[in-house]
Amino acid sequence: MYSQLKLDNQICFRLYTASRLITQAYRPLLEPLGLTYPQYLVLMVLWENDHQLVSDISKRLVLESNTITPLLQRMESEGLVVRTKGTADKRQTLVSLTRKGIALQDQAKDIPDCMTAAFSDCTPSQEEAMVLVHTLDSIIKYLKNND
Repeated sequence: MYSQLKLDNQICFRLYTASRLITQAYRPLLEPLGLTYPQYLVLMVLWENDHQLVSDISKRLVLESNTITPLLQRMESEGLVVRTKGTADKRQTLVSLTRKGIALQDQAKDIPDCMTAAFSDCTPSQEEAMVLVHTLDSIIKYLKNND
């Protein structure tokens, strides 16, 4: 067997597994709010800067529009966001938070601290965390530029 084909030698498998398990760890924190993890990500983008184009949200979350559109449709039906056609360009869609979507920010404000506490036994030091963030950002940037 080729050593480069061993699962234990794959960085991508570790990233995939960590991502899946992190998403799973968010579930009990998001369920009381009626949110999925992707919806939570969209809300975080809009809490930072409300009234954004679908294309800008897609870029920020590194998602294709055919992935984000059904997500936004569901969020709209749940009363979290409202979508409106652009005035200058009808092909563009603007996404804005509703009162319900804005109110969820207050309810979600402790989620990052809960996640940090949940991983307190394995959390890297501040320096290690910054190296990890930088490394992941570099990987993401490289892969985005090579699409």
